[in-house]
Amino acid sequence: MPKTPDELFAALDALRIPHKTVKHPPLFTVEQARALRGQVPGGHTKNLFLRDKKSALYLVVALEDAQIDLKGLHRVLGAQGRFSFGSSELLREVWGVAPGAVTPFGAINDTAGRVTVVLDADMMAHETLNYHPLDNTMTTSIARADLVKFLESTGHVPRIERVSGLPPEPT
Repeated sequence: MPKTPDELFAALDALRIPHKTVKHPPLFTVEQARALRGQVPGGHTKNLFLRDKKSALYLVVALEDAQIDLKGLHRVLGAQGRFSFGSSELLREVWGVAPGAVTPFGAINDTAGRVTVVLDADMMAHETLNYHPLDNTMTTSIARADLVKFLESTGHVPRIERVSGLPPEPT
């Protein structure tokens, strides 16, 4: 069974990671989430659950307005062939969340370590970052260093790389 938000918060507390959570109506898109900007300071993000041609899984996390060239991203990350989005079934099975609630906090559910987590360097310039805590009816704020600490505690040492704002692949 996937972890609940309360179990996630308990894990953060056990790691002595400060976090603040705001409850809100369900949010499924970046556009819907923009309504929260007045209540929740810090970098707001998007999360891409991807798989390459050999079925290797990646979670790419960037600022909500980041431009990411999906056609060339596999070369930047050294993946095997172009990326496609992972199915909602695969997302639930491996990351333990539903579409619309994708978050780096899902690492708590990937005990087999199947997903490579990639944090965009531009996003990591923000001291405070915001993610759904396994459920899209809440947003949890966490310090960038504490996000890395949390991910490492789950066995997901994140790759911090520039994945946004790169020139697109030639067509």
